[in-house]
This record gives sequence, structure tokens and C-alpha cells, in this order.
Amino acid sequence: MNSLATNYFHLRNPWTIAWWSASYPGFGHISMGNYVSGFLLFFWEMTVNTKARVNLAILYSFTGRFELAKEVVDNRWLLMYVLVFIFAVWDSYRLAIQFNQLSLLADRHGQTLPPVSMSFMEINTLDRRAPWVAVAWTVVAPGLGHIYTHRIPTGFFLVIWWMAIAYHSHLFEGVQYSALGLWEQAKAAVNPQWLMYLPSIYGFAAYDAYVNTVEYNRLFEKEQDSFFKEKYQDPDFRMPTEEAADMYVTASFEHSLELELAISELEQMGIAPASICAVPMNAPQGNVRMFDTIHRADGLSMFDLPTVLGTILMLFGTMWGFMWTWGPIVWSLIGLFAGGALGFAAKYLLYRVYARKPPPGKLTEVVLIVGCRRAEAETVERVLAGHCALSIGRKE
Repeated sequence: MNSLATNYFHLRNPWTIAWWSASYPGFGHISMGNYVSGFLLFFWEMTVNTKARVNLAILYSFTGRFELAKEVVDNRWLLMYVLVFIFAVWDSYRLAIQFNQLSLLADRHGQTLPPVSMSFMEINTLDRRAPWVAVAWTVVAPGLGHIYTHRIPTGFFLVIWWMAIAYHSHLFEGVQYSALGLWEQAKAAVNPQWLMYLPSIYGFAAYDAYVNTVEYNRLFEKEQDSFFKEKYQDPDFRMPTEEAADMYVTASFEHSLELELAISELEQMGIAPASICAVPMNAPQGNVRMFDTIHRADGLSMFDLPTVLGTILMLFGTMWGFMWTWGPIVWSLIGLFAGGALGFAAKYLLYRVYARKPPPGKLTEVVLIVGCRRAEAETVERVLAGHCALSIGRKE
């Protein structure tokens, strides 16, 4: 962890990573935090694909114009393209398996990260963020969702290249003509060679921003769990049944900085750390939440398949849109939403086979027990309530 980004091991589906490398070489490596390899493969794809006119050949092939596909492609560049393309897919799959093994070892050894990193350039903190907010900013412009989660190298890389591709593809001219219903002008305005880069960039950026946000939330929870176990589980702490204090105040919380602020305020009141016990709670096995949120994430995300299918159908919509009435912009959006809806439906049906219905409302993630004098109990309760306690009780 440094001021510009947090790089980390977490469990990934190797086939999903291989797919993003096939969608656009370099994306699989960037997703895993291999920035140098990923950026080099991205530059290679941009250069060789453009020189070989691979996108145009794909467009003509999938619209049945095979002679044009043969004429437009440059074989001197095409043969070079195939070799590195296969390597990018293979290497990202291999690395995903290796990183999964390292992730398991890190979990078993209980390794955590420091919660804050500062430099003269940036401040990076572990905190909870909403995955769908990251996706929403990505829809506005790929890369903004990564900046929101403080993955700065990927964020600015995607923003800059999205601007360049949008400019060379005449994306916004096509959007303007499509919004006005001028379908033929929209087809004529856009550059298909550059426009066909955009489905992969949008799909990957949304998927990666979502996954990063969920996994950063987990890192925050792990770090806070470790902090509580180290500092606020004193072996001399007496549980309420042992009657070591006049009064015990018990409260339930979600993982948050508010909880740490509440504990620090109690310490300022004069309550010793040995009189405070924080117990992180683990979700029961089998209680699967199908939609990850800022509050809960269990790794069985519904977002991977929708982004993959959305990217594929968006690409086909872009290609076939040149042959159909509404043009490539409208049909690419239709393909995106249709693929996303199909992916969500498939994941929903899959998870319903074994997923239990999640309990409503917010879940207790940390139980805090504070031993205090009878006269301090009301003040302790007020402090806890002021820092977003989900519930509070007391025992004399």
C-alpha cells in the first residue's frame, strides 16, 4: 500500500481474467495489479491492432463481407498480432492461479495492511466505498470509478485512453446524431476501427472498478478485525457474567471508522482499554448475499457474468449496427443492456439453487462490550449512539 494505490492478492476466477485478456490484451494483467506488463500489452494491442486493421476485419467478417475482410487486413502485422494475443491470455490465466495460491497463504498467515499511507503527492486510506457508485462513475467515463476507489494508475490510464479513443472514433458525434434520429449520419460519422475498442474498455472498467471496491472493503474489514483483536481483547477483560464492573454496556456495529472513533472517545473519558472488548463477527457459512454492497461482500458476485455478456453483445451491437437502421451507437447500448440483463438472470437462477435468503436490514459485524461505573453508563450509551451503533443494551 502506498499513497497512489493499494495492490493486493485476492481470489479471482482465472477464466474471467483470461476472458478480459482476450477481450483486450493487457486488461487481465492490469486487473491483477501487474501494471507494467498490462500497460505494455495494452500499447501493443492498440498499435498492432490499428496497423493490422483487425477490428475492421472482425467487423466485415461478422457482417458477412468476407472479401472486404481479406482486403482490409494487413498480414504483415496480423501474424505478429496472433502470437502475443495468445501469450497475453495464457499468461494472465497462469498468474491468476498463482495469485490465488498466494492469496490463500496470506489469509492463513493473517497478513493485513496499514490503514493509511501518506506522501507529498497523495493520501491513501482504507475505508468502505459503495461498489455501485464506482460503476456509476465508470459509466460516465471509464477510469473515474478506479479514481473513486483510489487505484490511481489504472484510473488515469483508462481515462486518458478513453478520451483518445472517443476522439478518434468520433464517438460523441455519433451519439449526437443518434439522439437526433439521424441514423445514416451517425453511421457515417463514426470510425469503426476505433469505435470497436470501446465495448471492451467500458466492460472491463466497470467490472474492475466493482471488484476493486468490494475487495478494498474486505481489506478494511480484515485490518479492523486485526486491530480490535490486538488492542481490545485484553486477556484480563471480565465478561458480564463475572461481575467485574458495576455496569456493562453492549452495542452492535458495522465495520466503520465511526466504531474506532467511538472507542477513542470512550478512552478519552477515562475508560481503560482493558475495560473494552470488541468482538468481530463472521457471517455464517451458506448465507450468501447475491448483491455485494458497501456493507456486505461474500465473493459470490453477480457482476462478472453480466459484464462479460454485456461486453460481447455490445461489441456485436456495434458491428451489426452499421447494417441496421438505428446505427452502431444505439445497438451497442441495446447489446450492453441485453447482455447485462441476461448475465444477471443467469447468475440469479444459479445462486438461488443454494443461496439462503439474506436477513433484512443491516447486519451486526462487531459486538462492543464496555465495562464502566454505574454513573458512566448513560454517557457511554450516548457516545455509542452518536457513532452509529445499530443497537445498545446494558447489564448491571
